[in-house]
Parts: sequence; structure tokens; C-alpha cells
Amino acid sequence: MLTDEQVASLRSRFPILSEKTYLYNCSQGALSDAAIAGMEAFTDSWRKSSAPWNDWMDVYEAMRGEFARFIHASPDEIALVTSASAGISAIASALQFAQRPKVVMGEYEFPTMGQIWLAQQTRGAHIQFLPGEKHAIPTETYERAIDERTSIVPLTQVSFLNGFRSDIASIVRLAHNKGAFVFLDGYQDCGTRPIDVKAMDVDFYVTGTLKYLLGPPGLGFLYVKRSLIESLTPSLTSWMAQRDVFAFDTKKLDMAPAARRFEGGSPSIPNIFAARPGLALLTEIGMQNVADQIAHLTRNFMQGTRALGIAAKTPDTSAGPLVVLRSTDPSALVGKLAAKGVMVSARQDGVRFSFHVYNNLDDVNMALSVLQANLHLLART
Repeated sequence: MLTDEQVASLRSRFPILSEKTYLYNCSQGALSDAAIAGMEAFTDSWRKSSAPWNDWMDVYEAMRGEFARFIHASPDEIALVTSASAGISAIASALQFAQRPKVVMGEYEFPTMGQIWLAQQTRGAHIQFLPGEKHAIPTETYERAIDERTSIVPLTQVSFLNGFRSDIASIVRLAHNKGAFVFLDGYQDCGTRPIDVKAMDVDFYVTGTLKYLLGPPGLGFLYVKRSLIESLTPSLTSWMAQRDVFAFDTKKLDMAPAARRFEGGSPSIPNIFAARPGLALLTEIGMQNVADQIAHLTRNFMQGTRALGIAAKTPDTSAGPLVVLRSTDPSALVGKLAAKGVMVSARQDGVRFSFHVYNNLDDVNMALSVLQANLHLLART
């Protein structure tokens, strides 16, 4: 785990931390000097290069390789997309539902996951939402729902609503035993701990840069298991998805044999420039160090909230990064926290506190002190 001195040094690279208690990471990661340098590098290349797209395509491919290494995949299994929605939609458009119409997912998925699969009902999909029980979805609920008619199981790694962490290994086994795919949404977790998509054995994985990967909005990543890529033909396509990008053959559809076949149009170059340094910074810190720091802060925060008698939607055993407390007036509580410089977000009846590697115990204690002063706005145990 990082020392206090190492965390203090890291904090100096995020300007907002000198002004705010930044626990808003589940909505947007804090801006670092590394990301600022990346954006400046983009404008510098645009200003100076005689053929910027030649240079930018190299940066685009470098980003693919760097993220592939980050999740223990191969570069040809990674598509660069503009959002998680774009990645999910590309896969949804490639599936056929005649023989396997069922899509099974928990009610705690992010809305875009539910909405994209609901939109496939016009193509024959039947969507089954699994109900939560005490802010969790038991694995047994998936076991009862997944059958030989199930096409795919969209699965959140960490729920944006309550910090619930899915039992990925068990659900992947259940799905694969019935011949169904698993599509893991890692957006609320990627950048907080080591990730190995091969070890998890998921078929598809999607995330983006704007939260824990310390990058901007407008860039996401789609992983597709190598053995599946060429068996899927998305109806959402683009010139960048073709085998030879620069063939410029309007009358020919010849999709790339790699995951690039799931990409949209021209890549989001400014966002790639801004995102690469964040990924590099996390790699330099070490993802196990990141995970240990987040778990340390989460344990201390949850211990403090329990001592105050505050009801949490997040399991007591959580290692973070997201802790959601039940509030009787979430909007008012967010305002009270903001007035003291504590930045958080609210979803439904929960107020979300989200920790990253650059947070420290001072942040935890500041948040707890504001909560203690506003217990009337919190649900109690």
C-alpha cells in the first residue's frame, strides 16, 4: 500500500484537491496535471504537424495496445468507442434472437444497459429483469432465470445505485453452462483494482475513461473475446470498422477481422490524447496499490457511518470504490456537503461517496464530520 508521503505527492498532481474534498469519482474523476499535459500535446500536434492524421493514427493504435495490456487482453480484442453505449449497441446489433430471445439482467444495471437491450425487442429480444433483495441480487436468482433460450446476460461489475458488486465468476459459469454470453459493464470499477478479462472469462467487457481511469468523457473501450469476433456482424458500422480503412470502397462491406469491426466513425483523437496519461499514471502507481488505498479508505468511512447509525445501501464488506448512504432528502444532503467543499452525487434515495487512490483519511474524516452535522437528512439503522 502507498505511504502517506506517496499519497501526498500524488495529491499535488490533482489541482482540485487543494480546494475540495473530492468524492465525486463515480461521476467524473478529478483532473490531473497528466491529463492537462495530454490535452496540450494534442493541440500542439494539431498546430505543428503537416499531416496530423498520420501522427494521430499512431496515437490511436497506441491507446488500443495500452488499454489491452491494462485488462490483460490482446490489442485485436479492443475496440475504441465514444461511450459505453456505443460499445453495447454494436454488440446488440450483431446478435440474433430467433433461437435465443432471452436477455437476463439485474435491475441494478446502469440505465443505458437496460435501454439498449429493451430497444432490441423490435428484433425479437425478450428482456427479463431480476429483482434485487436488500440492495443485492443473489446468484441463485440468475441461476433460476438463465436457460437454454438465454442469449446474453448483461452484468454490472459494481452497481451505480448502491455499490453492490456482482458475483462475476459464478454468473459467468451459469451463463456459459447454458450457452449464453456474458457482457460485463466495468465502468464503475475499472481503474480501481487489477482487471483480467481472461481470468474472468467474460465474452464482452465495456468501460470508459471519465471515472476511475482519470480521463475525459467521450472515450470508451469494448473488449470482445477473440474467438467471437468474426462470428458477429454488427449492423452498426463505419469506415473505421473495415478491414482496409483507407480503401474508400463505397460499394463494399469488408469488416475488420479484429474488434475494430465494432467501432464507430473517426476516432475521438482529443480524448485519446487526454486519456493516455491517466492510464499511464495508474499503471505507474500500480493497480494493487490503487485497490489497497481505496479499500483502506472505504473501510474507515463505513466504520464511521456505522458508528453514526447511518443506513447504507452498500454491503458492509465492500472494498469500494462506491459507498451509497440512504438519505431522506438526497438533494439537500448533497447541498450541505457541497457547502463544506465535499463533492458527492445522488441517485434515487442514495448519496454516493466514491474513493480513489488520491483520496486520504482527511477526506474521509471531513465527509464524516458533515454527515454527523446533518443526521436529520439521513436514514438511520
